[in-house]
Amino acid sequence: MKTIDLNADLGEGFGHWRMGDDDAMLDFVTSANIACGFHAGDPDIMSRCFALAKEKNVAIGAHVAFQDLIGFGRRLIPLSPTEITHAVCYQIGAAQALARLHGARVSYVKAHGALANSAEINSSVAEAIAQAIKLSDASLSLLSIARSEQTHAGYRAGLQIAHEIFADRAYSDDGRLLPREHPDAIISDINQIIDRMSIMLECQSLLTIGGKKLPTKIDSICVHGDTPQAINIAQCLRASLLGNGYSLRAFSQPAS
Repeated sequence: MKTIDLNADLGEGFGHWRMGDDDAMLDFVTSANIACGFHAGDPDIMSRCFALAKEKNVAIGAHVAFQDLIGFGRRLIPLSPTEITHAVCYQIGAAQALARLHGARVSYVKAHGALANSAEINSSVAEAIAQAIKLSDASLSLLSIARSEQTHAGYRAGLQIAHEIFADRAYSDDGRLLPREHPDAIISDINQIIDRMSIMLECQSLLTIGGKKLPTKIDSICVHGDTPQAINIAQCLRASLLGNGYSLRAFSQPAS
């Protein structure tokens, strides 16, 4: 049977402020990328998300970022590769400690926002993230933007790699995510999202804004939890995948 992972960025609140509906999203996804306190999240939010994910049998990932609460991690911070490695190690450690409180386990790492966008094209940033994972816990997988420098750096570090595509983001003809400021960067039409995902999975390719199909392995689909229709998108996409004969399973979960 064909299998695919459906992931979402969760735990993206701070203190009394909340973004998205983590409880609802965890009913539809198989992997949860939980903010580790740098772009969002705090110990209480992280702990609650880990407990809920464990209860709902959803795989847990550390969603690491630049230390930028005000900018939600979407601003480029000029750190050295060593500083990036230290920042990522710090966040992984926090996630692992809080997950253990609930008998849960962090099984992978995913970069967020500007850190991920930089690592998509910048090999030194990608290497810094990969080294952080390898040095912190080499058993952790890397959930990597498909066809990116992240993927190459992860393989060089000997990590297990999962190739990720985005349900609600458009791609340029060179296979990069369109910057968020581009008018066509965010895709909100559910029918368009479902059609694009069906084509990409069938062809094992990225579908670009210009209609190109760029070959790639696909292990996981991301639905951003902070978009207005996130719950509806996740629910409809999940139903479409199941209806098309896919089994939904976390990429970090071994096949039974």
